[in-house]
Amino acid sequence: MNAVEKTIRELQAMLREHNYRYYVLDDPLISDTEYDKLFRRLLDLERQYPEYIGPDSPSLRVGADVLQNFGTLEHRIPMLSLANALNEDELKEFHARMVKFTGEPQTELVGEPKLDGLGVELIYKNGVFTAGSTRGDGYTGEDITANLRTIRQIPLRLQGEGFPPLLEVRGEVIISKEHFIRLNREREKSGEKLFANPRNAAAGSLRQLDPKITAKRPLEIFIYAPGKMEEGRFKTHWEFLQQLKRWDFPVNPENTLLRGETEMIAYFQRMETERESLPYDIDGVVIKVNDLALQEKMGMRTRTPRWAIAGKFKPRQEVTQIESIDVQVGRTGILTPVANLSPVRIGGVTVRRATLHNQDEIERKDIRVGDWVLIERAGDVIPKVIKVITERRSSVTKPYRLPDHCPVCGAKVQRIDDGVALKCIHRECPAQLKNGIRHFASKAAMDIEGLGEKIVDQLVETGLLRAFTDLYRLRREDLLELERFGERSAENLIEAIALSRSRSLKNVIYALGIPNVGEYLARVLAEYFGSLDALLQAEVAALTDIEDIGEIVAESIVKFVSDPDNRSMIKALQAEGIDPRSERKGESPLKGKTFVFTGTLESMTRDAAKEQIRELGGRASGTVSARTDYLVAGSEAGSKLDKAEKLKIAVLDEAAFLSLIEEIRAKK
Repeated sequence: MNAVEKTIRELQAMLREHNYRYYVLDDPLISDTEYDKLFRRLLDLERQYPEYIGPDSPSLRVGADVLQNFGTLEHRIPMLSLANALNEDELKEFHARMVKFTGEPQTELVGEPKLDGLGVELIYKNGVFTAGSTRGDGYTGEDITANLRTIRQIPLRLQGEGFPPLLEVRGEVIISKEHFIRLNREREKSGEKLFANPRNAAAGSLRQLDPKITAKRPLEIFIYAPGKMEEGRFKTHWEFLQQLKRWDFPVNPENTLLRGETEMIAYFQRMETERESLPYDIDGVVIKVNDLALQEKMGMRTRTPRWAIAGKFKPRQEVTQIESIDVQVGRTGILTPVANLSPVRIGGVTVRRATLHNQDEIERKDIRVGDWVLIERAGDVIPKVIKVITERRSSVTKPYRLPDHCPVCGAKVQRIDDGVALKCIHRECPAQLKNGIRHFASKAAMDIEGLGEKIVDQLVETGLLRAFTDLYRLRREDLLELERFGERSAENLIEAIALSRSRSLKNVIYALGIPNVGEYLARVLAEYFGSLDALLQAEVAALTDIEDIGEIVAESIVKFVSDPDNRSMIKALQAEGIDPRSERKGESPLKGKTFVFTGTLESMTRDAAKEQIRELGGRASGTVSARTDYLVAGSEAGSKLDKAEKLKIAVLDEAAFLSLIEEIRAKK
């Protein structure tokens, strides 16, 4: 190592240490002036000798070049959600289920603040930060590596020893209350749009295509969970959290080791009491089983772990007045009444509108225009009316009823199957078309950048869009005749529409707007059917055999694909070149084969085993039926084994299952 490289490496190491002392420990060893001198010296040397910068240099904190767009990164282990406990009784029910499973009423738990920010994953190889992404849909996130590098709390190189060759950690990026207020003041002075709340500010900052903008935002992070770890071995979650600190990761100081129901409830109550005094927003606590082997044994539900739960705090509430009621028509034609309110601040956000859900809800609460009402931000997000303060009601108010005709197209409305919602039955209703196209063009669907709300309104109102497929017939000349469009914006939109033809099957299925099918189920359907043609042949019996689909959802899917208009729409999309196939890599002997797992596996979790089946083209189901091909039985197998034997289904023990997988992989 020559003298220049040695000096650069020493400066980088010194600045990494000072960053950690200042941003993580809040215990600086030198003044800001001294730090700035060291930093400028490093920048000068790296400009002269860029070959010595390295992926972990503190100079990368200032931001990289502007990105054209975000790529994507797949999570090796899905970043899934937690089940919610909305009160103390539901937390106690969670604890009771755990005690029933373990037989131990004093099982160790870990309590953590439920931070209100943006979930991310950080990837380290041999101790060096190499990539990072958002949570995304839980399986694939946006690659925001360049932006994450600018967060000074994130170590670019791990300190200490014992870190695995591959280490993935999950955390929450936040902006403190103080920094949020300061950031909005600066934006107000410069005439920029204000952020609604700290969470929006954090999310918006991380999604900047120019990392230099992100670098100027006061972002912070707390790490709270592992992802994939190669050669990483921990007995407890608490042990993992303590090791994170030794590797220089910021870990929340409010994390607490708990034992039993009493301590769990006391922690929940304490954090709710201290909520307002914390420097950052939280909307609850997370309770996790501490023993990692016990976590694996307890396993997962469809999308949530059985060994953890989010205890949500009481929503924030305020009193305000209903000034008027609008009726919105959604993409499926459902009429939703929305109250226009006198603006009121709830939890740092100005609330002007609240959903009234449906006519039955309005009548149950006797909600009227002019009423004073108690408003709640449920889950700190969606405002709703809790109750009417009848003592303040004017004598001139009248009961409110939804119209019997669509407020947009004038067609008659009717009650649908559940007898609660009202629906406009006119298929060509402009409101349904507009909302349907917005959904179709959304990021999780066809991702047509530039097709915003006002553009969609304009295209529908001028008659250029009467169906989804009309998007693919738009010409640059059509757009140039409209307001808001110049040469560049017209070309960009046409290009974005063309690019959407290459979207994956899961995106296209989600874009169709099938009732009850969100992003996750769209992915499940894509993996199961493999093509749009196969989806059109969907049957209830086969759908209910899929682990994540119940009878109501299955009937909803079949009703959608059986509708002649929907079938014509799908065929028209195929004619426009939108006909993706499942992203499976090649064929496999497991194609069309259904596996069910029961009992405990020794070499891997059941979720990991299911993922292997899916990767090889097979299907993992949660129920044994005549369509099941194999039952994989681990130790302590339950009633599924008895049912499989009665149906004469092939039963594999763990060794036979692993042998089958190895044999198939060897042939690929």
